[in-house]
This record gives sequence, C-alpha cells and structure tokens, in this order.
Amino acid sequence: MTQLRVSDAAALLGVSDDTVRRLIERGELAASDGDGPQLVDGASLAALAVERAKAAPDRSPVVSSARNHFVGVVTRVQIDGVMAQIDLQAGPHRVVSLISAEAARELGLEAGSLATAVVKATNVGVEVMGANR
Repeated sequence: MTQLRVSDAAALLGVSDDTVRRLIERGELAASDGDGPQLVDGASLAALAVERAKAAPDRSPVVSSARNHFVGVVTRVQIDGVMAQIDLQAGPHRVVSLISAEAARELGLEAGSLATAVVKATNVGVEVMGANR
C-alpha cells in the first residue's frame, strides 16, 4: 500500500498541509494512526483527487470523443509565421498547444482569454520515482 507524507499529499491536491490534516480529521482522507509522522493512504488520496476534479466541469456545449478537457486561462499567445504557440494555465497545470496562426486569430486568443485545451493522445507516458518499483 502506497503511503505519502502529509506535505506530499497537500502538494498533489494543491492545498495546504493544514487542509490535508482537516480532511483526515473529518474522515475524508485515510491516514495512518501509528507512531511517527502521519502518512496518507495513496488510494484514499487518489479517490479524493478524482472526486475534487469533478467539481470543475467543462461548460462547453460541444460533445467530444476526447476525454481530457482542461479549462483554463490563456497566459501567452506567440504567433510566428504560420504557427502559434498557445500557453494555457488550467489549475496547477500548464498546457501548451501548437496550432496554426490562422486558427489562433480566428479564435481571438489572447492573454486572459478563457479556453479549453482538448487532448486526445494515443501515446501518454507515465513516470514514477525509483523508490516505487
């Protein structure tokens, strides 16, 4: 069973250590009760993270086969020739998209625009720290 320090759980949820401790006290997050530092149960943390992610729905009226939608604010638009780089901040995640300059102009993208990054990938890599092996 994977267990994480309170500070690591807090960083993954994007909250403070105290918030994680309150979640444990309220029974919303499972943690060790033994001697030593309190450790958060990894499976419990994963379930809470999934539940919290549902709190920010994509309000787009478009139905799509892509399952990864990141609603956020455009932080940078860099147009160079026929291509444009669009940087979007979606919560703690920075998403970078390369689209045509024509599309960027047609969408009226500029810093501060609300947008949704839609990701449909056939190849997504996953990495873990060596200690998890």
